[in-house]
Amino acid sequence: MTQPGTLLLGQSAPLSGPAAQLGREYRDGALAWFAEVNRRGGIHGRRIRLVSLDDRYEPVLTQRNTTALLERWRVLALFGYVGTPTVKAVLPELQRRGVPLVAPLTGAALLRNPTPTNVINLRASYALEVDRIVEALVRAGSHQIAVMVQNDAFGVDGLAAARQALARHGLKPVALASMARNSTDGAAPARTIAAANPDAVVVVTAYPSAAAFGLEMQRRHSKAQLMNVSFVGTRGLQDALVGGKANGIGIAQVVPFPWDRRIPVVAEYQRLLQRQNGATGFGFNSLEGFLAAKLMTEALQRAGADPTRQQLLKAFGSIGQLDLGGFRIGMGPNDRNASDLVELTYLGSQRWEP
Repeated sequence: MTQPGTLLLGQSAPLSGPAAQLGREYRDGALAWFAEVNRRGGIHGRRIRLVSLDDRYEPVLTQRNTTALLERWRVLALFGYVGTPTVKAVLPELQRRGVPLVAPLTGAALLRNPTPTNVINLRASYALEVDRIVEALVRAGSHQIAVMVQNDAFGVDGLAAARQALARHGLKPVALASMARNSTDGAAPARTIAAANPDAVVVVTAYPSAAAFGLEMQRRHSKAQLMNVSFVGTRGLQDALVGGKANGIGIAQVVPFPWDRRIPVVAEYQRLLQRQNGATGFGFNSLEGFLAAKLMTEALQRAGADPTRQQLLKAFGSIGQLDLGGFRIGMGPNDRNASDLVELTYLGSQRWEP
């Protein structure tokens, strides 16, 4: 399926189902940059094409899609996979075949301790996100901290990070609860967590579950500060919690603020996303996709006119220190983790869009 004159990349992501906003926004941001590169003549005269297949955030579909991308489409590299359990399902096969997996939307430890030689991480780790969350909570006087996680590899990773972060302050979770992936039944975990009367809750789920849990905590008149890791999906959480229900909820972010046009790469992202998608709003997930696409094209440019997978991986290792326009990354031959940026944001009564 490889096309002459085309650099073919493959993506498996939730494009439908409860977590679809995560995959769609990431893809939209990436396509905005790839379209601009193609408009300028491509990479060494070759156009970039991203083949995106829907996995609904379900690992069995991710495995099926990955087989199709590698054997039917024969992509050069995989790009922008979404989620820890989905990546975990295909990682052994990708490692065995030496297929580059670039900028997956996950901060999981399985991609960092150590980082597999075929994986390129753009974003900071969940461990770093949770550490910053716990540090901020403790500094604000919150010591009774509970943890609510997704009942899969994502949640296992987040819970381990939370235990470690709390232990650094001499603390343990005052309560633990979990929800099934894609579940919107938050009653049982909220009942368990609220019974402990925590000051705060570290939430490690995607937005459908986080929203359902948050609503149930509000119904129980809990005053606990809810803090989410970045994967939750900021826009999805806001959309699910209308009428001021999202006010005060915290979210860790791993890319710059998507509405701050003083940051050159953000201004560029806004301009190109509007050109690509018209009235589509801005957001953290689409900005992450945009930055990941810029990282991808930087490596493709360095890899030469007809790169192999190994040449592409070597090209990432040659990047060194690079400023993408106010978003600085650093990579090397033995360092495949580009950024450690983590910032905390809090939702208010109004959206951030101007």
